Order: sequence, then structure tokens, then C-alpha cells
Amino acid sequence: MKITMAHGSGGWETSQLIEGIFAKYFSNPILDQMEDSAVVPGGERLAFTTDSFVVNPVFFPGGDIGRLAVCGTVNDLLMSGSQPRYLSVGMILQEGLEIESLERIVRSMSETAKEADVLIVAGDTKVVEGNGELYINTSGIGHIPDQREVRASLCQPGDRILVSGYLGDHHAAIMSARMGIENEIRSDCAPLSQMVEQLFAAGISIRAMRDITRGGLATILGEYAHACGYGMEIAEEAIPVSAATRGFCDILGLDPLYMGNEGKMLLVVKPEDAVGALEIMRKSAYGQQAAIIGTVTEHHAGRAYVKTSIGGERLLSALYGEGLPRIC
Repeated sequence: MKITMAHGSGGWETSQLIEGIFAKYFSNPILDQMEDSAVVPGGERLAFTTDSFVVNPVFFPGGDIGRLAVCGTVNDLLMSGSQPRYLSVGMILQEGLEIESLERIVRSMSETAKEADVLIVAGDTKVVEGNGELYINTSGIGHIPDQREVRASLCQPGDRILVSGYLGDHHAAIMSARMGIENEIRSDCAPLSQMVEQLFAAGISIRAMRDITRGGLATILGEYAHACGYGMEIAEEAIPVSAATRGFCDILGLDPLYMGNEGKMLLVVKPEDAVGALEIMRKSAYGQQAAIIGTVTEHHAGRAYVKTSIGGERLLSALYGEGLPRIC
């Protein structure tokens, strides 16, 4: 069976789609009320984010657009220091989409939401003319515990810079899938909930966090340097990149520092907490290749730069133009 324009009419076909797929996998006491808006417990400080996902292909090694949508929104909430709680899901379906594919994607979203310990409490579906593709918008709300302050402007000279694992795998996996290249590279698409909460539970003094998505590590480091007014120095030899992705980059002339990821984060902590943070990250589900890669300095104030393996320095600029392929 395929999606037809009737599935977006608001009538019987729409009800069947909602009951047969969305309610089947997203069921929880809040969503099951099927009201026009979800009523959820609040708090004094909330984090709110929204994102849209247009990845092609929708199924790729290591994930799919559904898992990507949940991970992307959950990770954005986590990076503000919040504890993700609720998601909404908006589906834009093109006529001709295989219903089997839609169900597979919705099932993946359900499984990923459970892994991330969030509830999908609201949603919407629209059907448009097209050739069987789909797009997803997700919004999320998280609660920020008292006393948590996490932002780039708090970084200070001497703070250590960490990343949670290999860079570039998601970008390389999407590009490989589009080009029909067979290799062992898989997307790193993953929710970082466990890792982040373990860091806070251990009392790690976190200055700033950011999930390393479009624009890559180099762009984020530049934004951090601008926000705090200090230099962001990283060591070339400390940057973790898998052998497979490194080889892929060498063939196509790509730089892992500018490649997108969907399950990696940048972390800045006080110097005395760097080793403890690294140990926690390496013991968590998605941080086995975590590494300390640099330091916040007064050198090159307001800029990010790399200390090369031969002792030189290379200033990092933001990503310019289109970082092909579109990965989210």
C-alpha cells in the first residue's frame, strides 16, 4: 500500500493512518487523549527546540530519518543542560510513499524515544503531491534543573576541550549511500542522554556542550571562541577519526573537522575535571572513542585553531557554502 492524497484529507483514511501507525507506536497516556494540544507538567525553567529533517536516503547504514529526528532533537535539548521530556512530531508525506516504509520509520522513532527516555506527546500529518518522499519536523521540551548553567560564554583559559568519539561517520555514511559505495562506515546517529546525565551526576563542572552536526567541529569551535572571547586550540593528532572514514575523506578530499555527525558532542570542562569526564564518556554507550583534544587559551583570542603535528598552527574558519551532502 502507498500513501494517497486521501490520507491527508482529515477523514476516514487519515484516522486509519493515525490509528494504524502513529498511535500504535507512539502510544502513551498523554498522546492517547488525542486532544488538539498536549497538557504536560511544567517547571520553572524549560528548554525548547525545533528541527526539520530532510535526509536522503531516508534509510542509511546505522539509522534512518526517524531515528535521526528523535536523536537530533533530544541532543539539542541535552546540550542546554536540560533533561529531555516531550517531543512533537510533524510528518510531511508525499503521495506514493510506501506505507510499509512509513511504519518502519515510525517504529524506529518509537524505539529511539524509549532509548532516550522521552515521550512523543503530540503530532500532525500532512500529505502533499510528490514522488513518495517524506520530511519530519520535531519539537522538544526539556526541564533544566536548578543551578545548571551551560553556555559557550562561560569558557575560561585553561579549560579542556573534549569530543565524545569519531568524527565524520554520519556524513561519510550518507555520502556513501548516495554514491552507491559499499564500505563499513555506519552513521553515529544516537541519543546522548545517558552520557550527559552521567556527567552531571558525577559533578563534572561543564562549561559548555554542543552536538557536532552540520558545519562540523571547526564551525562550532569558532562559534565558541567568538562567544567567550578566547582561543580554542585543538591538537591535530588528538582528533579521533576512524580509519575507514579517514580513508574515505582522503579519497574525496574531505576534512573531518567540517563533516556532520548525529551522535557526537563537544564538551568544555574545568581542567581538573577533564580526566574524570573522559572516563565517564568512554564508559557510556556511545563514547568509547572519546578524547581530550584541546584547551581554551588566550592565544588567537576569539578564534579556533589547530596545532599541527609538525608544530605549526592553522586557523579554522566557519564552513562556507553548501556542505554536501545535506545530512539531516
